[in-house]
Amino acid sequence: MGRPNFLILGCQKGGTTSLYDLVVQHPRIAAASEKELQFFSLHYSRGLQWYQSQFPRERHGLRRKLSGEATPYYLFHPLAAERIARHCPRARLVVLLRDPVDRALSQYFHSRRLGLEPLPLEAALDAEATRLADAEVTLAAGKPHRSHQEHSYLSRSRYGHQLERYAAQFPANQLLVLRSEAFFADPAGVTKQVWRFLGMKPKPLHHLRASNRGLGEASHVPPSTRAWLEQQLQGERAVMEEWLARLGPHAQLT
Repeated sequence: MGRPNFLILGCQKGGTTSLYDLVVQHPRIAAASEKELQFFSLHYSRGLQWYQSQFPRERHGLRRKLSGEATPYYLFHPLAAERIARHCPRARLVVLLRDPVDRALSQYFHSRRLGLEPLPLEAALDAEATRLADAEVTLAAGKPHRSHQEHSYLSRSRYGHQLERYAAQFPANQLLVLRSEAFFADPAGVTKQVWRFLGMKPKPLHHLRASNRGLGEASHVPPSTRAWLEQQLQGERAVMEEWLARLGPHAQLT
């Protein structure tokens, strides 16, 4: 049993499922038992032995393989960064950041499709602060907080504090921040960037497919609601650009 060599941390609705599906096509990468193990967020009480059992055993005499997983909740969960640093201090970490407004809307409609969100969009956005008021206390006590995971539309789009937690725990050369829109436009090219970050020579990709794609509901959001979201997330694009400049693929080459 081993521990992961890499983790794709998020963001939710940023393309993490599709990226993971492409990354594990590399012949020298072995996938975990499932994509979202949620160990460092929801299942930490299961213990490290359970987590290690989710990764393939190394076989003697064969060329060494890397393994990893992708759990988008790790980026947002307030305890995940410290837990990952404790148990996987040498892991390489990948983050996809999507436009904050588009990401928030995509998460809302995702929750609606899954039956996790009973409120209409405007009411759900208004209710977020109340729903999340006790989240950090609940999570610190080792309990799950449903709204923190499922109803955190604006909060998850505020990337600065989330990334600061990881920057405080890991050196810059173990963190790679990528733009979701770049991945959507050129999935093969971004996958090759991730492989290089992991020390792998790029290989041909055989299956370029989108996973967990939305249905385009955000295009029907009233302009007034989108304008309100833009106001609430004002400045978040600049924060996103700062992190891309600091930990993007170009930074890995310096």
